[in-house]
Amino acid sequence: MTKIVISEEQKKVLEQFLEENRPAELVNSYLCFVENKFDLNPVLFPKDKIIYQSANEAVRQLESIDGLWHETEIKIGFGHASVNEETRKIYICPFTGKVFGDNTHPNPQDAIYDWVSKCPENTERMGGLRVKRFFVSEDPEVIKSYVDKTKSRKDVIKKVVYSSVLSGKLFNSKQAVIEDFKKNYLKPLSLAEVQSQNKYKIEEHFLDFIQNQLVEDKITAFVEALAEYEEFIPYVERWVEAED
Repeated sequence: MTKIVISEEQKKVLEQFLEENRPAELVNSYLCFVENKFDLNPVLFPKDKIIYQSANEAVRQLESIDGLWHETEIKIGFGHASVNEETRKIYICPFTGKVFGDNTHPNPQDAIYDWVSKCPENTERMGGLRVKRFFVSEDPEVIKSYVDKTKSRKDVIKKVVYSSVLSGKLFNSKQAVIEDFKKNYLKPLSLAEVQSQNKYKIEEHFLDFIQNQLVEDKITAFVEALAEYEEFIPYVERWVEAED
């Protein structure tokens, strides 16, 4: 028979859960314990409708299929009137490095469309017309690249950056793409929410883990461990009565 030892920290977590979720069901209470014991932080990636064990696991799996970023080379032209320390979003011409800032032009998105549609270095065509392709970035490090006052207006350099697969926005580093992904594309879930839902796919290894935990002898051992503490006896008695 499986034996479970409940630590003081786990007791506090369970007490809070039981207090906030009256009347708490046995399975949900057990899943709260499992979540704390194994330090789980499940997340939903709504775009792919997949639930992962953690944000880091979501990143690891998407990295393995090149699903987070593409390496991209940009040109940087230095026109100090176009970008400054107060700029928070920029629109970049991929052919010349011409850039428009959100605080230095009244309509930067219209301006970049107009620019690339007439840019003499834009040789990309679709239906005989110049392709209106451009980059967007809100990464302070990418923006800072265009505010180098040691360069002249005629200087143009090349820089490797990272384009988000999900948004198309440019980031200075892979880590910046990852942080944006975690912040804007993942939704935290409790283990109980993961187990009770049926709309989303649970990542294979995470599903195996959950199924391995949700077995009768482990749940019984959990109840027996709680029964050793006076503060949990009312809950244990209610669960046992419900089973009968």
